[in-house]
Amino acid sequence: MNMMRPTQPKGIFFDVDDTLYDHLAPFRDAVQETARPGETFPYEAAYHRMRYYSDKLSVDLGGAGTAAYEEAVEDMRRRRFQLALAEFGIQLTPKEAEAVQQTYLDKQYNITMFDGARELLRKLAAAGHVVGLITNGPAEHQMNKIAAMQLGGLIPEERLFVSGAVGWDKPDPQIFRHVNQLTGTVPESSYYIGDSWRNDVVGALGAGWQMIWFNHRSVTPESEHRPQYIVTSYDELERLLDKIIG
Repeated sequence: MNMMRPTQPKGIFFDVDDTLYDHLAPFRDAVQETARPGETFPYEAAYHRMRYYSDKLSVDLGGAGTAAYEEAVEDMRRRRFQLALAEFGIQLTPKEAEAVQQTYLDKQYNITMFDGARELLRKLAAAGHVVGLITNGPAEHQMNKIAAMQLGGLIPEERLFVSGAVGWDKPDPQIFRHVNQLTGTVPESSYYIGDSWRNDVVGALGAGWQMIWFNHRSVTPESEHRPQYIVTSYDELERLLDKIIG
């Protein structure tokens, strides 16, 4: 007698910042209101440098969730703005950097998801896929963003993985292995959608996952890693997922 093997569930997991919602918008608003640069200021380029320094300083501290990170996180958040904006001729005092950071933080909870993002999450969840989020950052901070997007009815709490709570930061492959273990998925049937080359592409590929790089800002790859798929919008992403997983 031929016994049919059970179908392995497919996992579809998303990054949060600049993948589900426009992370540039609160950055632009915070810099405009507090630093007041000229009309030609390159916000997108400065935003990328802020993200770079945010990741670098976080790694230097050992990652979200560590004692060193908790002790120095406020200073790290100010420093990332000082270092990034200094590259564009704006020198911030510690007090000015704190003002930019506070405005940025306040505006991050007024979130507008990318066109098509909520609808795609709803479609995937309704189809019975294992849908979840994997994001770096302090647990409370990231969960507040998730709550602001009102995703509770689409993604169960046990599929929300925040580095500050689980103990590993992307690109450490262990966070992806942890997700597989807790969700009953396997790497070859797991898909990750994210914008960050350093954290998302490198991390997911290192764990043996299928990587869908959400390169909506048309940035250049930072290494020789090769994501299996590249999309630039949620329309493209939906068409791709329809094709590869049905």
